[in-house]
Amino acid sequence: MNTNDHAGPPSHRPGPNVPVSADEAAVHADEFDGMATSVGSALLGKAEVVRLALVALLAQGHLLLEDVPGTGKTTLARAVASSVDGVWRRVQFTPDLLPSDVTGVTVFNQATREFEFHPGPVFANVVIADEINRASPKTQSALLEVMEEGAVTVDGVRHPVPAPFLVVATQNPVEMSGTYRLPEAQLDRFLMRLTVGYADPVAELAIIRGDRLTSPDSLPACTDAERMDRVRRAARRVHVDDSVYEYVLRVARATREHPALSVGLSTRATVAMAHAARTLALTSGRPYATPEDVKTLAQPVWAHRLVLSPESSVGGRTGTDVLAEILEATPAPRPGRPGATAVS
Repeated sequence: MNTNDHAGPPSHRPGPNVPVSADEAAVHADEFDGMATSVGSALLGKAEVVRLALVALLAQGHLLLEDVPGTGKTTLARAVASSVDGVWRRVQFTPDLLPSDVTGVTVFNQATREFEFHPGPVFANVVIADEINRASPKTQSALLEVMEEGAVTVDGVRHPVPAPFLVVATQNPVEMSGTYRLPEAQLDRFLMRLTVGYADPVAELAIIRGDRLTSPDSLPACTDAERMDRVRRAARRVHVDDSVYEYVLRVARATREHPALSVGLSTRATVAMAHAARTLALTSGRPYATPEDVKTLAQPVWAHRLVLSPESSVGGRTGTDVLAEILEATPAPRPGRPGATAVS
């Protein structure tokens, strides 16, 4: 990623109400393409998953990677972490892992006769929570506060973690032995859930041979806190037509009223979609978001937040299935660009 601050010095940066320009969006898109190429060299044949993971990173939203073992979840998590110029830590979640093993612990120092806080691995810019659903619900919940507030409270004392702070978690399907289902409150704090999936035959053959495969640890840092903040500020200025906001709301309300769902999308979910859509548009080189951005992001941003009714769960339906039905039945506006009139 180019290290030049294209947005200019602070005194010349566009104000929060100034729409992002096409040229500015193109610059961010070029930087993003370079970043995606770098990370993609560690995970062959998964360009779309890599791009969505990096959108989540630049939107500073937590990322959940779900799939069977051996498909590259940890590789992608490590590659995303290596792309950030900062401190990253990896925690292997196991059934005997304690909350204090994640957040840290207060110990008594015999020399100073005072209690001291020893920070846990959560005190990093990027935290890889590997196989998060193999730990007990109590340990999983240790991440709730820090994912939402960027701080942990130990023995009544609040300790902020470094900024930016991102959790990249991997989990195995809940049907596998030795796993615990993540609580809905924690799932709602992940901006996206992505499935890596098996590589296509050409990419898998290259992986077996070791051709063109780069270790995540050898990837250069492509972004840092300042650049991520610049992208976040620019994304806030991406134009979103009212018709697109209304489309997001119509889909959300449909999930709340659907008989197959006991819990629909929360307000946090609709806000997350708006933020992710602006970031996707910016990194695609567009100064405006479209309904297609919402459709592209619907499954990764929304599906994991839905809770099926007991009858639907027994019938084998999934949140992904129900969301696809709702999207199919909800008319999308067009074209959703600045100055255009939306038509449903």
